[in-house]
Amino acid sequence: MLAEIFWHSPKFPSEADHFRAFIYGPLGGTISCCYILLAFIARYPFKEKQRWSRNAIIVAFSVWVVIDSSICVYFGVYPQIYLINAFSITIKALPIIFTWKDFR
Repeated sequence: MLAEIFWHSPKFPSEADHFRAFIYGPLGGTISCCYILLAFIARYPFKEKQRWSRNAIIVAFSVWVVIDSSICVYFGVYPQIYLINAFSITIKALPIIFTWKDFR
């Protein structure tokens, strides 16, 4: 999908291979860090119904959605928005929606 959007080709050009191999490291590390932090927030303060933990999750993922979706719109990578982002938002929102009243 990305090769089609950016290079109008079914696969990435060989010139992009080195950068593509590199970028998976920092992106993977960043994603891992965020989800490990989320797991700790969910396990302890969210479970204890500490309001700041709910708000931190909402703010963090809202910032991600705005930035990620804006970049996707700019570059025309719409499947990222309506497949990956929409699914991720739903999965993250459900626990917050169902426990909202518990945080009062």
